[in-house]
This record gives sequence, C-alpha cells and structure tokens, in this order.
Amino acid sequence: MVESAMRHIEYFESLAFHDIVISVKATDIDAMIGNYRLLAKKCDYPLHVGVTEAGLPGYGTLKSAIGIGTLLLEGIGDTIRVSLTGDPVNEVHAAFEILKATGRRVTSPEIIACPECGRIQIDLEKIVREVQERIKGVKKPVKISLLGCAVNGPGEAAEADFGLAGGKGEGLIYKKGKILRKVKESEMVDALVAEILKDS
Repeated sequence: MVESAMRHIEYFESLAFHDIVISVKATDIDAMIGNYRLLAKKCDYPLHVGVTEAGLPGYGTLKSAIGIGTLLLEGIGDTIRVSLTGDPVNEVHAAFEILKATGRRVTSPEIIACPECGRIQIDLEKIVREVQERIKGVKKPVKISLLGCAVNGPGEAAEADFGLAGGKGEGLIYKKGKILRKVKESEMVDALVAEILKDS
C-alpha cells in the first residue's frame, strides 16, 4: 500500500502538484500502523490516519483508539477519521475522545476515576456518572480526579485541577492541590460541580 501511495505522490509531483494529503488506512491495526510509520519516514506530506471499517461502536471505537492513538502519540497524523457502522455522530464523538485521550485536542474536562477496589467506601460509580452528566456543557480542559479511598485519593486529587478523595461516607474536595472542605457523601457531587462551574 505504501509503494502505491509513493507512486501516486511521484505522479502528482511530476505535474508540479503538491497539495496532497495521504491516507493508507487499513482494517488490520498492525498493518495500518506499519503503513503510516513507513510512509512518515518516506515523505513529509500531511497524513490522514484511521482504521477502515472498524465496526460497531464499542469494539470499533476501541480498535480505532488503539490504531489512531498509537500514531498520534508517535507524532504521526495530521487529520483523523474514525469509521464506525451506524450514526456518524458516534464517529465524531469517538474522534474527539481519541484526540482528548492523546492530549492532541483537549476541549472538555477529563475525569480520572479509580476502578473500585475493596477499599472504596462510597458509591463512586454513581458519583462519577453524576459529575460527568452535570459538567457536559463545560468546555474548559480541566482534570477532575474522583477517587474513592484515602490511600490513593488525596495524592491523585491534589494533582488534578479539581478532585474528590472519598472515605467512609464522606470526602475531601480539592482545587489546584488544596483541600477546600470536607463534605458528606450526599453533598459530594453538588460541592465538586459547584467548584468546577465557578471556574468555567
């Protein structure tokens, strides 16, 4: 595929045409990544990256995130395309999430949350979902740490723009590494969201 792309480039260059963007997308992630890595070494034209026919949202999004994300983290890729079966709105949403996860275009908050181990003493999943829902309109690229225990919570929350370190039915609200106050579990979402919205 790369050889074919190079032949086309040579043809266009022979016509003094240089407004070129190149795509060597493939369904197989290994092939796709290999194609772009090789092409990036052979030319300086902008590269349009993506995994073709990735499938339904879910598996297809994961497949696209691995392929596109790998290349973006290596500095390869100028434009991206997520190809999913179904509503194209899902493709746009997935593309923005890939850009956000790789730090290439962060236009909304990033929520960092722990995987709920045996130390959790609050309903963290419910809290994460509520916070995520209530800050949907926030366009500021801030990091929000939501952790459910006193072991990792304080350290992670202190490194984020906003944070919650949960404990037994209560937690600490953080802003820019500083503890603002202690709140009951029933007040956590309101208290944290109020601080986030104040800064937005």
